[in-house]
Amino acid sequence: MKIRAYYEDTDAGGIVYHTNYIKFCERARSEIFFSRGFYPFEGERSGFVVRNIDADFLATSKLGDLLEVKTHTIRIKHSYIILLQEIFKESTKIFSMKVTLVYLGEGKPARIPTLFKEIFQTL
Repeated sequence: MKIRAYYEDTDAGGIVYHTNYIKFCERARSEIFFSRGFYPFEGERSGFVVRNIDADFLATSKLGDLLEVKTHTIRIKHSYIILLQEIFKESTKIFSMKVTLVYLGEGKPARIPTLFKEIFQTL
């Protein structure tokens, strides 16, 4: 998914604020579902929540840069999934994170629905 860095994404020096890289990855994860006509949740108290993030900030980006978020599945288990998400500015990797998502059903860890597993397996 491509994302342009806008003024609202930057600090006073025009550099993209570090937490926005995590936000960009969240948008890319949601877009995986939206682009297929689905929502990444079922019902009011069901869906994915972040359990853990291991992030590496490798380089900076600035106002106007066009960034690309790439998402790859590392592991899928019954109730959680581990993804690798990387952000590139042209061919340079500027951010990388492993994120563990737990699926909640009615507010408790639950088996990931088959359809959602199939979507992640295509990454």
